[in-house]
Amino acid sequence: MAKLLSCVLGPRLYKIYRERDTDRAASSVPDTPTAVPTPSSSSWDTYYQPRALEKHADSILALASVFWSISYYSSPLAFFYLYRKGYLSLSKVVPFSHYAGTLLLLLAGVACLRGIGRWTNPQYRQFITILEATHRNQSAENKRQLANYNFDFRSWPVDFHWEEPSSRKGSRGGPSRRGVALLRPEPLHRGTADTFLNRVKKLPCQITSYLVAHTLGRRMLYPGSVYLLQKALMPMLLQGQARLVEECNGRRAKLLACDGNEIDTMFVDRRGTAEPQGQKLVICCEGNAGFYEVGCVSTPLEAGYSVLGWNHPGFAGSTGVPFPQNEANAMDVVVQFAIHRLGFQPQDIVIYAWSIGGFTATWAAMSYPDISAVILDASFDDLVPLALKVMPDSWRVLVTRTVRQHLNLNNAEQLCRFQGPVLLIRRTKDEIITTTVPEDIMSNRGNDLLLKLLQFRYPRVMVEEGLRAVRQWLEASSQLEEASVYSRWEVEEDWCLSVLRSYQAEHGPDFPWSVGEDMSVEGRRQLALFLARKHLHNFEATHCTPLPAQHFQMPWHL
Repeated sequence: MAKLLSCVLGPRLYKIYRERDTDRAASSVPDTPTAVPTPSSSSWDTYYQPRALEKHADSILALASVFWSISYYSSPLAFFYLYRKGYLSLSKVVPFSHYAGTLLLLLAGVACLRGIGRWTNPQYRQFITILEATHRNQSAENKRQLANYNFDFRSWPVDFHWEEPSSRKGSRGGPSRRGVALLRPEPLHRGTADTFLNRVKKLPCQITSYLVAHTLGRRMLYPGSVYLLQKALMPMLLQGQARLVEECNGRRAKLLACDGNEIDTMFVDRRGTAEPQGQKLVICCEGNAGFYEVGCVSTPLEAGYSVLGWNHPGFAGSTGVPFPQNEANAMDVVVQFAIHRLGFQPQDIVIYAWSIGGFTATWAAMSYPDISAVILDASFDDLVPLALKVMPDSWRVLVTRTVRQHLNLNNAEQLCRFQGPVLLIRRTKDEIITTTVPEDIMSNRGNDLLLKLLQFRYPRVMVEEGLRAVRQWLEASSQLEEASVYSRWEVEEDWCLSVLRSYQAEHGPDFPWSVGEDMSVEGRRQLALFLARKHLHNFEATHCTPLPAQHFQMPWHL
């Protein structure tokens, strides 16, 4: 009876992975007292095949879930319509509640039938036995056996806790349950006295901004968090996850962040291979509709690196909602997991981000200054210009206030606090992070990210002459045009390197540098172009084109 109840309340099982060679070798070792037998028959090497009763019951419950999601998103309009028609009176609501209660009882009955179907299936009974054993005792053997299954991630046991590192316990500088530290935007009206009357005057605007950010804004910014989109992408996500586990020996783990969100991660270890780059870990930060199952992790994987992918809060197996604070909290526990559980030193960690993932990447770079390098692909400097691009011009004040208060993705500000090597990859046909049209390459916000970084690090070089030369170079949309601008100013790379190395040897590596202070106009121009070329590479593609492995290079450093 207990097993039947476990089948009724248990998670949905999607796939039983093919056994890997390492698993077969491990399965020959005698089991621990709490371990359970591992499925070894070749008939298990396929997608999980539910019995007819479970299959049909699952379809009904999935359909009910979709209808509930649609009802949730359309509820404001539905309530307004019902109110106008007079259907919200007590005499109309009571019968409706009876219908709703009857429907819930029917769905509960369907869930029980699904449980009976699972109970008659030996594959599901084997799985639920392993899952219960792992929850009782998270031994290495039980976790290894559980990793052979892909199921609803909500039931996966937590593998790493944000407070687990011993350095975090009792530390005042670490994150609290309220979250890690973020850079806060400056007040919109500086110098204004923050009196009670001013607070009351600003209250309607603040309420409006909050409502916009938590309804329309968040879903526009992170469409991957919308349940209906995830439902549509589910077959593709399952296929991508199976590829990572079966072909790349990926290891899935659940991390608990300081805000209580559970973060879904996948780790592929290449340290045991002959490739030297396998000793470096690349932590991948996906875009606003990207998932590690089908996202940018494929690029460093093809290049031979060890890779740690993770999903934004509210994406696939991760819980929560993707606001900046939650994003930073998630990134913090991912980096802690890489250092304290996977055993990588910060100097061996590279942060690689695509598109909106640049926010968490630059936050990690700012908060963990010892990491090796940062690579930002198709990213931007600040969200406000891109938000104004897609919203009506009459909403300018509301959009700016909403972004600054609730969705402040200040990538450039965070990146300037990182002292290590940085590489920016600009898509020359990018249609997402341009503020006009894709053909107008100068409206690409990656240009602004580069200029802000160089102006912070080399303020004496990036003056009027240097800025003008770099902008001319950024206007080039092909390698031929880029080389033409570079050669027009006769940039001597050996001279530029000797100047930078001499300054570093005398003054140290910390930015900002005062190099170029007593330099000629031609010298500053050459140095500006040299630095721009070292920090930004062009890739002739649109925003969503996967980055080929040959374009994934470590950033330049002296």
